[in-house]
Amino acid sequence: MNKFASLAALATVATMAVVPTAVFAETTQAVHEVTEEAAAPVELNAGMMLYASNGYRIAPIYRVNAEGNPQVILNGRLVTVPISTVSEVEGKVVTSLSKKEVARAK
Repeated sequence: MNKFASLAALATVATMAVVPTAVFAETTQAVHEVTEEAAAPVELNAGMMLYASNGYRIAPIYRVNAEGNPQVILNGRLVTVPISTVSEVEGKVVTSLSKKEVARAK
């Protein structure tokens, strides 16, 4: 098993040496640019329901702060959800965070 692990590690290093990291950087930048163009700003209002990406309801939006981040009351706390995680999917306001991740946010 140790010989296999050594061969796998060597193959990985050899592959990474052959493929320049600039290709990875350019691909990541291109994907980011396309995503930014495709992502339209989401209209947020108090009272709209915030959903997790798996479809579960998180909480109604209590208010939207000055930076445009939705704020919800979850487990008795006012929690700010980063606007960068929010999108509109089929007419619903969806965050890419899970309910647990939102609960841990500040």
